[in-house]
Order: sequence, then structure tokens, then C-alpha cells
Amino acid sequence: MNLVNLDDLYQDVILDHGRKPRNFGPLPMANREAEGYNPFCGDHVHVRIFFDEGVIREIKFEGAGCAISTASASLMTQSVKGKTLAEAKALFDGFHDSVVGTNPIDEEKLGSLVCLCGVKDYPNRIKCATLAWHALIEALEGAEEPPAKT
Repeated sequence: MNLVNLDDLYQDVILDHGRKPRNFGPLPMANREAEGYNPFCGDHVHVRIFFDEGVIREIKFEGAGCAISTASASLMTQSVKGKTLAEAKALFDGFHDSVVGTNPIDEEKLGSLVCLCGVKDYPNRIKCATLAWHALIEALEGAEEPPAKT
């Protein structure tokens, strides 16, 4: 019997999303947006959302960062698309609490996001995994229209 090492599988998922992020690029129709920046490592993310009738209809991100930061943003966009504000916030809370180690990891609730929960053992990487998520919440709680470009 060939047993799969979950740590290896999780690392493969992170590397895949880090190299080929999903939902990466501009979103011209966005009506919500926010940026996140980690001055300690230089990770930068810009999250754009088309939020309509209380639901995240489309979400994309741009930026540059480490594999964990990019993978987390990629997995986040897949996880929250189609969710309401309340559902997205609940997912953020569960993910955040698992990553910082304040709550046990709920694999059923987190789904593919569970692959990022190992960063709880590396405190300096937690900000990498949560950067896009904080930008997501800021964008969802922000103004209806993105700021005018000057």
C-alpha cells in the first residue's frame, strides 16, 4: 500500500498555486478593492472584487510575493467566489484562527485551505499566508466604488 505524505501533498498544492496562481490579473469591473503590503518581506497584493447583490461574483488579485503569499491569494479567490459577505468573513475567521493556532484546524470547513495551516509552526510566515485575506476583508468592508485613479 502506498501512503501519501500529507505534508508533501500540501507542499505540492502550495507550489502549484505559487507558480500558476488562479484568478491572477486585473478586474476592470471591480467595485471593491484593497491592497496589502508586508514591509518585512516585501509581499504586496492588490485584491479586486465585483460584489453584486450581496455576493462575491468575481475576484482577482495582482501583486508579487513569496510562494505562500501567492498560493494563499490564489486559494482564497477560489474559496470565496460565490460567497456572501457573511460567508467570506466566517471563512476568513476560521482560516485565520487555524493559521495563527488559536483554534484547531477544521478540515471540512477549510477544504483546500488546510494546506496553508502548517505556517502556524513558522510565525514569520503567518503574515504571508494572511496578507491577501486581510485585503479581502478590507475590500469587502470598504466603499462601494474603488478610489479614483490620480
